Amino acid sequence: MRFTGSIDAKTDEKGRVFVPSAFRKVLQQEEEEGLVLRRDLFEPCLVLYPKSVWEARVDAIRARTNPFDRNQQQALRLFTVDAENITLDSSGRMLIPRRYMEHAGIKSDVRFNGMDDVIEIWSKQGGDVLLEKQKEAGNILEEMMKEQAF
Repeated sequence: MRFTGSIDAKTDEKGRVFVPSAFRKVLQQEEEEGLVLRRDLFEPCLVLYPKSVWEARVDAIRARTNPFDRNQQQALRLFTVDAENITLDSSGRMLIPRRYMEHAGIKSDVRFNGMDDVIEIWSKQGGDVLLEKQKEAGNILEEMMKEQAF
C-alpha cells in the first residue's frame, strides 16, 4: 500500500475534514476498514495509519521490547497510548480531536501528504515549510543512495 501526493483541505468548526478521495481509494483497494491517528514522533504533524500498518508497527516495536526493561516498556506505552482509532463517516470525513489539532498547529487549512504506507496531516503552514526543504531531501537521498548499485 502506497500513498503519494500532497492535497490541501479544510477542517470545519468541529474539526472534521474530508480525507482526500485519492487516499480513500487506496484504502478501499486494500480493503482497509480501520484507521489509527497519532502524533508524529519527530515533526509537528499527525500520522494516519491504516489499521494493518498500525498493527505491524506495534508488533515490530513489541518484538524488540524487553518486558523487563523499564525504558523500552515506557517507549511502547507512550507510542500506543497516544493513538486513537478513527472511523470515516459516510461522506469520507474524519474528526481530528482538538488535542491533535493543537499539536500540529491546525486551525482550518490542512495538508494531507502521502508518506509511503501512511498519511501525514500537517497544518497548511507546516506543509509549506516542509516543501521548502526539497534541496535538503535531495542531499540526504544522494548520500543514502550513492553506495547502492542499481
